[in-house]
Amino acid sequence: MLVDSSSEAVIRVERLAKSYVTAAGPFPALKGVDLCIHRGEFVAVMGPSGSGKSTFMNLLGCLDTPTGGDYHLVGRNVAHLPGDELASLRNRTIGFVFQGFNLLPRMTLEDNVALPLVYSHIEREPRRKRAREMLQRVGLEGYAQSLPARISGGQQQRVAIARALINSPSLILADEPTGNLDSHTGEEIMALFAQLNDEGITIVLVTHEADIAAHARRQVRFLDGLIVSDISTHSTSTAVIQ
Repeated sequence: MLVDSSSEAVIRVERLAKSYVTAAGPFPALKGVDLCIHRGEFVAVMGPSGSGKSTFMNLLGCLDTPTGGDYHLVGRNVAHLPGDELASLRNRTIGFVFQGFNLLPRMTLEDNVALPLVYSHIEREPRRKRAREMLQRVGLEGYAQSLPARISGGQQQRVAIARALINSPSLILADEPTGNLDSHTGEEIMALFAQLNDEGITIVLVTHEADIAAHARRQVRFLDGLIVSDISTHSTSTAVIQ
């Protein structure tokens, strides 16, 4: 999806920092990061182990709180929101896709997909109808009553994507979404992400694989708690942070 740089910022972080307390003293995992991601972008976050990318994604997903700086999500500064407001905003705004799928093994695919709607207090029949629509959207119509163990890893990840879509989020955060898949299936999952991005959904994914990152239209690389490069892969624009 082509993105107008003047479009609404889904994510804007300024001087975002995170330190952890260790036996040796405070450890700065993020050292003051500035980044803006506009609606409709497809961004790959890369970097070696310990670079800060996972900490950054946890902060973006409102799964952790920063120790410094500001984080604006769809225009709201969430860095210091009360817990209940933060949970509500996260549930409405962000869809999560994880490497390990995180499906509940004893629940049908339909019920797995519908789970976020339970927390929104949606009645059972509308939940089931919406879940079947999302399964159809990811190419799994007819699988609603199957259990996760009876489908392939690639199909399980499609179910996880359907679950991420159930609340019509502004943003999908994907953490190594192809990490447990073979290369062919991984390419199919990335094609699905590209299709969703073409429909206007903002996607930010963590990956350590260059061929997976190549599907994104922008690559942001972390090292030692800082962004060291921010490259648009579909234009000549390249920014390198010294």
